[in-house]
Amino acid sequence: MPVNLPNNLPAIDILSEEHIFVKSNLRSIIEEARPLKMLILNLMPIKIATETDLIRLLSNSPLEIDIEFLGLETHMPKNTPIEHLQAFYTTFTEIEEKYYDGFIVTGAPVEMISFEEVTYWKELIKIFDWARTHVTSTYYICWAAQAALYHFYGINKYSLNKKLFGVFRHTINNPAFPLFRGFDDVFYAPHSRHTTIYAEEILQHPELEILSQSDEAGVYIVTSRGGREFYVTGHSEYSPLTLHNEYTRDMEKGLVNVELPENYYEDNNPAKPPLVRWRSHANLLYVNWLNYFVYQATPFDLSKIAQLGDL
Repeated sequence: MPVNLPNNLPAIDILSEEHIFVKSNLRSIIEEARPLKMLILNLMPIKIATETDLIRLLSNSPLEIDIEFLGLETHMPKNTPIEHLQAFYTTFTEIEEKYYDGFIVTGAPVEMISFEEVTYWKELIKIFDWARTHVTSTYYICWAAQAALYHFYGINKYSLNKKLFGVFRHTINNPAFPLFRGFDDVFYAPHSRHTTIYAEEILQHPELEILSQSDEAGVYIVTSRGGREFYVTGHSEYSPLTLHNEYTRDMEKGLVNVELPENYYEDNNPAKPPLVRWRSHANLLYVNWLNYFVYQATPFDLSKIAQLGDL
């Protein structure tokens, strides 16, 4: 089934060339259905690339999904044309009274700043709190996962000695958990971050469960409230060239101590193409989240989400 997107969103042309079924809202209004309502708070600086990466994964399920993009009122991005934001993004004030089946919050390049010093922190935690009563299941990515764990549970983030950058091996702590249906015993996922969270602090909170981790990358997926919230520290949504583009950008900036992304290039040679080892895991991760924790858990009447407890 397709994902339904705002008319003229750049991702439509990109994904159509990949033979991914997407529809504009103009076509969707003539078809009767109850598609899932998905909200995406996109905090990444290069928004069009992130939009495309997420839509690519959300489209790989039999579920029909209406996607809406949310921006911040207290922060104006510098790397996305204002015309794009005005055309395709809504504000929290405009959606505050609405309900959604699923909500994705992306990472943001502010991890070296303390949470409270982030300029849009107050607006962000207001949205986090709102999601608990207006969304069936929320999926926090990278910095957003750290921010939500800090806000809800007081879990701290810690600076790493060097940037965690590359594609790393992960294992599953609870293979019976529905999020991992179809997963192999080990799988790979990209990471790109300067900070981490510690399992020891998470384990002090019985309401939190560490579902997956890595010897190299640490905690990967945490859940709470029976699957109404997922905190994912890596970037399974990354396209094959995202780490390459980040590495190239850092080199062009002349940053010191720029290291190759680990386990990424064939033979660790940046002149060779990346070896993509996370695509199947990424698709399963999003399909399983949509199926078991959004579609099967959400009420048909979205206003009843406010009455949901833990799943």
